[in-house]
Amino acid sequence: MSTDKVTHEYGADEIQILEGLEAVRKRPGMYIGTTSERGLHHLVYEIVDNAVDEALAGFCDEILVTLNPDNSVTVIDNGRGIPIGIHEKAGIPAVEVVFTILHAGGKFGGGGYKVSGGLHGVGASVVNALSEWLEVEIRHEGQVYMQRYERGNVTKKLSVVRECEKDKTGTKVTFLPDSQIFKELIPGHDSYATIPGFDDKELIDSQDLRIFNFETLQHRLREMAFLTAGLKIILRDERDSENIVEEEYCYEGGIREFVTFLNEKLTDSKKELPYKEVIYCEGNVGGVAVEVAMQHNTGYSEYSYGFVNNINTPDGGAHMEGFRLALTNTVGDYIRKKKLLKENEKVGGEDIREGLTAIISVKIEDPQFEGQTKQKLGNSEARTAVNQILSSQLEIFFELNPNIASTIVNGAINAMRAREAAKKARDLTRRKSALDSMSLPGKLADCSDKDPRNCEIYIVEGDSAGGSAKTARDRATQAILPLRGKILNVEKAKEKMLDNAEIRAMITAFGAGYDDGKSDNGDNGEKNGKSGVFNIEKLRYHKIIIMTDADVDGAHISTLLLTFFYRYMPELIRQGYVYLAQPPLYKLEKNRQVWYAYSDDELNKILTEVGRDNNNKIQRYKGLGEMDAEQLWDTTMDPKNRVLLKVTIDEEAVTDLDITFSTLMGDNVEPRRDFIEKHAKYVRNLDI
Repeated sequence: MSTDKVTHEYGADEIQILEGLEAVRKRPGMYIGTTSERGLHHLVYEIVDNAVDEALAGFCDEILVTLNPDNSVTVIDNGRGIPIGIHEKAGIPAVEVVFTILHAGGKFGGGGYKVSGGLHGVGASVVNALSEWLEVEIRHEGQVYMQRYERGNVTKKLSVVRECEKDKTGTKVTFLPDSQIFKELIPGHDSYATIPGFDDKELIDSQDLRIFNFETLQHRLREMAFLTAGLKIILRDERDSENIVEEEYCYEGGIREFVTFLNEKLTDSKKELPYKEVIYCEGNVGGVAVEVAMQHNTGYSEYSYGFVNNINTPDGGAHMEGFRLALTNTVGDYIRKKKLLKENEKVGGEDIREGLTAIISVKIEDPQFEGQTKQKLGNSEARTAVNQILSSQLEIFFELNPNIASTIVNGAINAMRAREAAKKARDLTRRKSALDSMSLPGKLADCSDKDPRNCEIYIVEGDSAGGSAKTARDRATQAILPLRGKILNVEKAKEKMLDNAEIRAMITAFGAGYDDGKSDNGDNGEKNGKSGVFNIEKLRYHKIIIMTDADVDGAHISTLLLTFFYRYMPELIRQGYVYLAQPPLYKLEKNRQVWYAYSDDELNKILTEVGRDNNNKIQRYKGLGEMDAEQLWDTTMDPKNRVLLKVTIDEEAVTDLDITFSTLMGDNVEPRRDFIEKHAKYVRNLDI
């Protein structure tokens, strides 16, 4: 603890009061989580969420989201339009209240919305605070009203700017994210409008200027359309005037079509589904509207996703507890009623959910989330509502559809018996298993420090690079675990995971076990995130660094490792413990001076600075083994100089993460071929 003392007096005058939207600009992470790409896209979601709330209230059936050439975003809905009248208490137009005052809106029991997914009434004002400028237009009674803000402050008062058809209502919001806030993504200028030559097509097409990712928005907006049956959402990209892209999402079947879509992406298209019908239940208990859609597929993994007022809750909560409880009890009762098992046999919730894809969507007037980012629902009434509705309707469905009921029950019984057989096999070989031994892998060069907060482990490709890394490392805090070849692709061969020596070595070295994704806490069915097998508190290193060659094989090994971490140790990524090392691609020597370049662009920049002549000696590194220990330390392992990329999970796009891993690493060939054909044009250099 530092003993330095503040020299000036700490008095009442030292207490600062941040007024208006100053607090948002001072601490943006408190409101949007991060000022990286995820937080940037969250701005769009907040404005769209407000439009979707109009749809949930029954007043909007179309939303248009446009990416403009200057990197601003426009969201238009045909809802009622934000009120324009003077707010009695604030003394300013209601629209100004919405965009300039935190925790103001129609979502606090005033009758504006029965349910909503907005950011606790701060979404519009937060977007305004974090935008260089924002303009809102409202169609109301044949007139279009407009107001403009700059960095949260009103610069143009609400006024009528033109006329429109009297029966047309709605809201149009256009905003440009602030470069002062999103410095990592918008470097070097305050306004795109002031960039010299901005009208130049080549500059507009530059990926450096396109701060919004079309596919990221595409995934989220498609998900919103699935969750709001009949709502049309259009995403339009106008950043390239010669190649305007537009996609439309509208699903009359709602979450039933969502389940069908996921199963097509997540399973082998050559295999028939166990049953064709998507099971759908809906109802309302105690003011909680519930929808559940589910269908088993040909795989072994569970893909269950919960939503509250159209907001994804990746950590589950009460509604997911109710779903798992109802499913476990209803199937269990059916099995007992039909006397399908012996007295000593019992099907568990994980057996029933093996190979299940499910969407659980609840609408609730006053959702209580754990944390600002809405990761987990806390309302106990949601558990009761989902449990009652699913239990009663699923029981009736089973009686009316005995063939489907039999398929589900037989699948659960087979899963239970396979699980029990696997458990017995593990018990028989427990003494021989590397996972149950206290000894660390022999090829691990461990570090001497035992505090996980100080320790990091490098997962290195090959013995050659492993030898250099072991010589180069800081023995106190850096451990080295070399891998021989490529690890098993766990997306294709989950059942063989523990037979793979490299995977066993990693599990043992990390010390925290692994998450098989099948654990319940009894009949309440709530997955605890650790599943009783993986324990983050026993992790021996707080930095797990993947260090592979800068070529295609190295990229493939990194992808295999990330697939394993995502499927069996996701908490490592969520806690921010997984990194990708960035070794240099080139070494440039000239006049006894040395430069390292991590990309072709960086090499060209260095060559421009030092001059292009015959004195330049350029080495292209094909592998880490080409570096000696000193070079490897200087470029890739020295904490003072190295570049590490932290691997993160975007919890708001977890369904698309699952789809991406299944598409790229799974058995289904057709989606992978489609993915490659769609994205091949973005590959600039295959020799990486």
